[in-house]
This record gives sequence, C-alpha cells and structure tokens, in this order.
Amino acid sequence: MSAAGWLAAVACVPALIYAVIFTRYAQAWRRLPAASGRPGQPTLPGNAPQVAVLIAARNEAATLPQLLADLQRQSWLQTGGQFEVIVVDDHSTDATPELVRTAAQSSSYPLRLLPLVELPGQRTGKKAAIEAALAATQAPWVVCTDADCRVAEGWLAAYSAYLNQPDVHFISGPVLLTGTGLLAELQSLELAALVGTGAASIALRIPTMCNGANLAYRRATFAAVGGFQGNAHVPSGDDEFLLHKIAARHPGGIRFLCEAAAVVQTAAQPTLGALLQQRVRWASKWRHYQSPASRRLALVVLGANVALWLLMLILLWQPVLWPWAAAGWALKLGADVLFLAPVLRFFRRRRWLMWVPLLQLVYPPYALAVGLLGLRGSYRWKDRQVVQKPQN
Repeated sequence: MSAAGWLAAVACVPALIYAVIFTRYAQAWRRLPAASGRPGQPTLPGNAPQVAVLIAARNEAATLPQLLADLQRQSWLQTGGQFEVIVVDDHSTDATPELVRTAAQSSSYPLRLLPLVELPGQRTGKKAAIEAALAATQAPWVVCTDADCRVAEGWLAAYSAYLNQPDVHFISGPVLLTGTGLLAELQSLELAALVGTGAASIALRIPTMCNGANLAYRRATFAAVGGFQGNAHVPSGDDEFLLHKIAARHPGGIRFLCEAAAVVQTAAQPTLGALLQQRVRWASKWRHYQSPASRRLALVVLGANVALWLLMLILLWQPVLWPWAAAGWALKLGADVLFLAPVLRFFRRRRWLMWVPLLQLVYPPYALAVGLLGLRGSYRWKDRQVVQKPQN
C-alpha cells in the first residue's frame, strides 16, 4: 500500500471509533426512561415552595414577560405543587427590573427580584446570579432556565416526578432551538445533537454535558459539592462543571428528563456573528474540564470531523483512494443518522436529518475556529465584553 493509502486508512480510524461510540449512544437514548407516572406530590408542610425557579436576566425586557406568563400557566399549580420564582437582574440597562416588579404585583406565584447591583461584592455573570438566588431561597430543589426561554404548561409537573426520589440529585432537561432559515436549522440540529449526546451519556452513567437553560438540582447537593468553587473564574460552565461535580459525588444520581412537556424552547442566534460569539462562550470552558469522559468525547468528535476533511484532501491528491474516503464518510454519517433519528423524533424535527451532510461539510472548520477562539477566553455576550481571568 502506498503512503497515501496508509494515510487514508489511518484517517478512517477516528470515524470508526466515532461510529462505535455513537452507535452505543443511540442504544442508550432508546433506553431512556420516561418520568411520567412516578410519584411527585408535595411533601413539604403548608405552602412552603418545593421548587425555586432561578432566572438570571440581563437586558431581557423583550423576552422575560413571555417566560413569566408561561410560569403562570403551570399545570403543577393545579395539583398542589408550590414554587417560587427568583429573577436575578445582572446589571441590566433596560427595563428588566421594572417589569419584574410590575409582574410580581399580580403574579399567581411568589415572584422576587434580586438586583446584583445591590448585593455586596459587585459581582457579575450567571454564576453570581445563581449563587445570589440560592442564598435567598429555602426550597429544597432549584430549577434553572434562561430569561429568553419559553416553557410548556407541564414543565414543572414533568420535573416533579423526580423530586421525591432520594437518590436523584441532578436533572438535565431538553432544550430546542427555534427559528426559520438555513442558519437557524443548522444550529438547531447541532444543539439537538448535543442534547442527545448529553442524555445518552447520562443513561450510560458517564455524564458529559447538559444545558443551563433547563436543569434542576438539590440545593443541599450544590452546597455539598462546593458549588462553583474551583471554576468560579470561568465565566461560563454554570451547568456542566456542576454536573461533573455532582456525578463524581453521586454517580447514580443524575437523570435526563425525557419528556415532551419538559422541552424548553429558545430562539436560535439570528446571525453568524452572534452564533460564533455564543459558541466561543461555550468553548471557553472546555479546557477547564476535569471530567475524563468529557475530554475523551471532545477528542473523539474533533478527531472524526477533522479526519473526514483529511480524507477529502487525500481524495484530491489520489482519486483512486475513493473507497477509503467513502468508507470514512459512510461510517461517520451513518452513525450520525442512526443516533439523531430518534433524538429528532423526540423533538418532532425529523426533517432536520436532511441537513446532516451539509452540517458535516461546514462543521470541521467551524469547530476548529470556535475551539481556538475559545482558548482565548474572551468574547462579547449580552452587551458585555467578557475576559476570562486566571484562577487565583
């Protein structure tokens, strides 16, 4: 075999490893249990809230009213469930604080505003907002979402199925991006893949990822694992760092909420520039992962995607090696379709499968660019320039 042939054969190895792993993930997704039918009745005396819904908000006057209205319609209220909502204002420069105060006057649930600017320390960011809210509530469980999200009527009712299970400490929920046009659908497909991967890894008891727009955990467990200590200097990662900490302490205590009613929806980024800023924010935490499973998975995914581009370059050099290139692409795309088909069926977006080949073509340079930019730890988000500070 020629040198080019050996190189093509070696380039197929990452695709083969990827196919093996994601075939296993596809099987794990299909085994995910539904939470419905499990006991979730209130156990606390009187009107004490079982759940605090935590919402960090910065300049969300245009979107937060819709989320607060969704919470008014929660079906859990009709079954005796009690919850409070704490909105932490992260130095907004719009009317976010005023609209929360106005909504609190007619809300059917306890609604509180915590302005970070009035708290000691002058801290900013989502981690500071979550810590402030946790200090202000006595609810045993907290459920987190974002101010630009929408939730269904059965959102909290779906979570309640796990609240009385003593072995459950952390619950990851599904997130769906909405929007029209090619850019929106490609990033929605990407996020669906990430959500599915996180869910499958939870099913396999090797949790790797979750999404801070839809998750819940015990307040006592947050304190027991030290909260954000050790990664407080990283602006993002309020979700996955905590997931990894709790999984290390309670390996069997993580669940994925595989319920249609639990899906949280949020808008896709409207422009390529906004998308890159968001993904760079996500990528800025990758090099700080302490979870071996997360690091291995990131390397496998990156290796498989880079390998497909390498096979294309080899094909331009030696067209006779097309069987190797075809084999590598078939392994990678076949595994993607096998894995994504049930995930997209869950989200009722099965038609997005047609975008898998296109996403594969653009993903390697996109992932490399985002990863390299993420190493800088600097990005712009919510009208604020964020620069990652070194750990003390």
